[in-house]
Amino acid sequence: MARSFTLVQLRYFASVAETENMTESAGRLNISQSALSSAISQLEKELGAQLFMRRHQRGIVLTDVGRLLAQELRPFLDHADRLFDVVHGAAHELDGDLTVGMFAPFASFRAPLILKAFEDHYPKVRVTFIEGDLEYLGRALLDGRCELALMYDIGAVDGLETTAIEVLPPHVILPADHLLAARPTQDVSLDELADQPLILLDLPHTREYFLDLFAAAGITPVVRHRVSGYETVRSYVAGGFGYSILNQRLPGDSTYLGRDVAVRSLRGRHRPIRAVLARPIGLRPTRRASAFEEVCRRLFSQQPSAPMID
Repeated sequence: MARSFTLVQLRYFASVAETENMTESAGRLNISQSALSSAISQLEKELGAQLFMRRHQRGIVLTDVGRLLAQELRPFLDHADRLFDVVHGAAHELDGDLTVGMFAPFASFRAPLILKAFEDHYPKVRVTFIEGDLEYLGRALLDGRCELALMYDIGAVDGLETTAIEVLPPHVILPADHLLAARPTQDVSLDELADQPLILLDLPHTREYFLDLFAAAGITPVVRHRVSGYETVRSYVAGGFGYSILNQRLPGDSTYLGRDVAVRSLRGRHRPIRAVLARPIGLRPTRRASAFEEVCRRLFSQQPSAPMID
């Protein structure tokens, strides 16, 4: 049976699904809040399903059905936009909004580079990054709060498919004046660090990855501090509170304290982490998302990865 909901109603729903705020979406769409509310109510009537739950304190939140519709709607609206190209026989320049999840520990030094490269190619697309740990990003993808996410491949989340874009072996950071940093060799073994204080990057799945490195070597590390911020870990190390093991290598050795850390390769063969682009399984990406993936692949392929040392 034919349904009489309109493309306009679907676009209105997509905006409200993104913000979960009628007032903000009405402002974005430049329509009255009453008109927006009426359009959403009519869409729910035509679909025979409740798309939002009205809650007194939180306003509105997506229902499970609404969340599913929001995920499927992005590529549909993207395809609808391309119908203009079919009529006019020309490739329409990409525009619109794209929300991307970003693993918080590398957002500060990855996000600006990616954004610059993407905007150089697609200046009309408005990219918004949301940051969080791996669990938060997995939920955000499945809830439809972001279309894809740049994250690690550890702590797999059911319902996501990933594309690897960079391999990141673990490495050691030491205080610049540490004895192990002063010697001529450029690698350090876990055995040499066993009795020294560890500054652990303490995030869901990330901490398990690092602790598993020690467990595989039969070593119990001396965890002195547990820290959730990547730059905070480096600052603790620069301040002489211990060493740490990380995966992302920054361009420079200076920290927020103004002091340097010494970066050394980790001797032996250790399981690397892979940086991946993740999105819900079976969800057809929009042209904006596909373009973002391509820019990331090109950009990350230019970044050299440190080899594992035997």
